[in-house]
Amino acid sequence: MKARAGGGQGRGFLARAAAVTAGLTAAGAVLGLVRDQILAGYFGAGAETDAFLVAWTVPEFASTLLIEDAMALILVPAFSRALARRPGARSGDPVRDLVRGTLPRLALAVGAVAAVLVVAAPAVVRLLAPGLPDPGLAVDCVRLTATCVLTFALVGYCSAALRAHHVFLPPATIYVAYNAGIIGTMVLLREPWGVRSAAAGVAVGGVLMVLVQVPALLRELRARPVPPRVPEVPVPGPAGDGRLVVLGLIAPVVAFSVVRQSQTLIERFLAAPLPAGAISYLNYAQKVAQMPMILSLMLCTVSFPVVARALAAGDPEGARRRVERDLLLAAVVVLVGASVVIAAAPKIVELLFQRGEFDRTATTATAAVMRVYALGLLGQTMVGALVRCYFSAARPLWYPAAAMAAGLAATAAAGVPGARAWGAVGIAAANALGITLTAVLLLRGAHRQTVPVRTDRLGVGLLRLATAAAWATGAAWLCSMAIGPPAAAVAVAVLVVAGAFLVFIACAAEAPEIPPLPRFPTRRRRTDHARPHRAAPTAAEASPVGEAAPVGGDVPLDHGHR
Repeated sequence: MKARAGGGQGRGFLARAAAVTAGLTAAGAVLGLVRDQILAGYFGAGAETDAFLVAWTVPEFASTLLIEDAMALILVPAFSRALARRPGARSGDPVRDLVRGTLPRLALAVGAVAAVLVVAAPAVVRLLAPGLPDPGLAVDCVRLTATCVLTFALVGYCSAALRAHHVFLPPATIYVAYNAGIIGTMVLLREPWGVRSAAAGVAVGGVLMVLVQVPALLRELRARPVPPRVPEVPVPGPAGDGRLVVLGLIAPVVAFSVVRQSQTLIERFLAAPLPAGAISYLNYAQKVAQMPMILSLMLCTVSFPVVARALAAGDPEGARRRVERDLLLAAVVVLVGASVVIAAAPKIVELLFQRGEFDRTATTATAAVMRVYALGLLGQTMVGALVRCYFSAARPLWYPAAAMAAGLAATAAAGVPGARAWGAVGIAAANALGITLTAVLLLRGAHRQTVPVRTDRLGVGLLRLATAAAWATGAAWLCSMAIGPPAAAVAVAVLVVAGAFLVFIACAAEAPEIPPLPRFPTRRRRTDHARPHRAAPTAAEASPVGEAAPVGGDVPLDHGHR
């Protein structure tokens, strides 16, 4: 999907782009779930799977830094500025100059990091998972997954450049290609390689992610012929685009991304000395429990550029209304999903994973972890939504990284005794505690930072929604326990949760107002007399999407089902 020339795309284009992105993201999430089902069926939840999941830390960490958070937040503004200067450039092409000045250096740097990971794989395994039952297998898997450091950097570079050009379709397909590569490699190489086939699939999937974007990027770079060289005339614009963004702009984003992903490192570090299978239980539980969070954050992704443009146009009140609306709507979605997960966790795990090497014991252990992990889903969603406020400003703030560090410290402090007392369940509880603390800190600090969110009013609304979710969870739990077949039990849980939630919201005194889903007109604009309270669009709405966006442009900050 490509914007119309001249940057004249409007709400209809944004709606279609968001729909295509959401659809392909959902397809990638479904393939990710299929990938995990195949992994569970082939290898179960034991020492072999634990070894692979230690190596899986490498692509998880790399995707956060190189595809989703840091790379996108650094490169999208740089390409946007280069594109803005393109029409007035009298010599050369600012976009191609940016590529020539950054891509070779990036490839060389991340290639060196990948080589170091390959050589230092034994030390990496000892650091990440001391006491692992089969460290040799984990070392082999780390060496295979280390290649993704290079491929993911190229993927993130291409994605950022294409989004800056308003080309959304190829970047939206990357996780479809990634998971397809892993699934195909596991199916083909399972017999000779065992769980190493999954690690090899990460390498194959990374290459496929690059290949689905390179043709589109080459077309964009060739779209404008380079004009003949003439004496250079200075063009107004920020200095240093060849160096991307100054360190003061990059560092807060990178720090937040690193600290956030470090939660996974702590979980696997604490789970490594536990009996075989603990890391696997945490992994499967997280993958399923995070699905409601992924859906809820898709809603926020659509309006993220609106918040950024509102702040850039000096309209904090418009940004505040949009953020509060998004937070409440995301909370409804994630709490409904969390209620279903808690109420029907054993049936969900049985339906999705219990086959092949994944037995009843693994189902029971994974379901217990999933229920506790789901307690932190509201906090996960609030962090993902609120961080957009902080990174929508022209200069990203350090506060999100500090709040995330406080949550990480709480996770580590609670995880050590929790793992000793309750095993993987205790680690999941520590994760829920840490991320909830981070969400509270971000919510309390939002009104003092970029967006003046009314935290007291929003907090009361979230508390009432959580109360509704608790009632819905109890009702669905009782109903699903009486039903034997897992598919029927899950379906009943979904219906009961939705019904109980809606009844509570409709009947409870002072229930929070739930905003409707955002609608984008695609055929005709509403007439002025239909909008008497607004005689003219705000500056944020009137600003063309093609203008240079502040750091944190229309780039989703959160994980898909990787």
